[in-house]
Amino acid sequence: MPNISKDGRVARISRRGFLASATALSIVPARAAEPVTVASKIDTEGGLIGEMMLALLQAAGIPTRNRLQLGPTRILRAAILSGAIDLYPEYTGNAAFFFGMDGDPVWKDEQAGYERARTLDLQRNNLVWLSPAPADNSWVIAMRGDLADAHRLATLEDFARWTREGGVKLAASAEFVESRSGLPAFQETYGFALDARQLLVLSGGNTSATIKAAADGISGVNSAMAYGTDGALVALGLRALKDSKHAQPVYAPAPVVRAAIMQSYPQIAGILAPAFARLDLGTLRGLNEQIAIQGREARLVARKFLQERGLLA
Repeated sequence: MPNISKDGRVARISRRGFLASATALSIVPARAAEPVTVASKIDTEGGLIGEMMLALLQAAGIPTRNRLQLGPTRILRAAILSGAIDLYPEYTGNAAFFFGMDGDPVWKDEQAGYERARTLDLQRNNLVWLSPAPADNSWVIAMRGDLADAHRLATLEDFARWTREGGVKLAASAEFVESRSGLPAFQETYGFALDARQLLVLSGGNTSATIKAAADGISGVNSAMAYGTDGALVALGLRALKDSKHAQPVYAPAPVVRAAIMQSYPQIAGILAPAFARLDLGTLRGLNEQIAIQGREARLVARKFLQERGLLA
């Protein structure tokens, strides 16, 4: 085989030299795979779980980019569909809205809802839903414990009765008030209606503001939109009323990752699964409380949790 020398002349190389050169080329490492861009929603729990995922991938030697606390659901969904991010924690119940199936009762079944989300997103978008946590972070209506005791309010049937007596003022986000699965679902299921005077609508979707409004009685507020795993509920003396008729879908947190990334790093599923398996309702509430009430950094809370469970050195 000819070889071009520096001065342009053709030189001959031996078969032995050719084989040596080929061998050298064959052992040149392939270009390193791209880092995994890990993102999360802007709320407390999103940041917490995102920090866990980031720490676990980094400990396993997987290169990462940090895009935690990126924005609300619609921003994260658009980002992963466009390939701007690769991995983030989503909730199974949100798949009902991604696919325009929010009236389907399948989303109220924990396992069936997860399987539907997993199947649809893989088929249509090449997105992979990994194993979810055994927790439900659906919307709840919470109220001050002293009022709940005084008016014997334990369930949303009780709450509906109380609204008809005119005693309620609810703090909520615009999304909760307007979304079909939010306040309208509760009102339809339990047969009550709140007018504008009974609502304090706050911007943003972080429940820390709604919970604080109820706990402090701001503008006469005595009840609040919250999430099932909110850490501030117990600390601020609020009680989530029981959704006995299942007005809400199940919102189990699960990692969602682009299929192309799973091809590059198939070990991701096994890396994340043990941590998510340990995130039950009580555990998430406790971890969220450390951040929302005690003021600890999400990164430190996440790492301590993983270390105590033997999942991180």
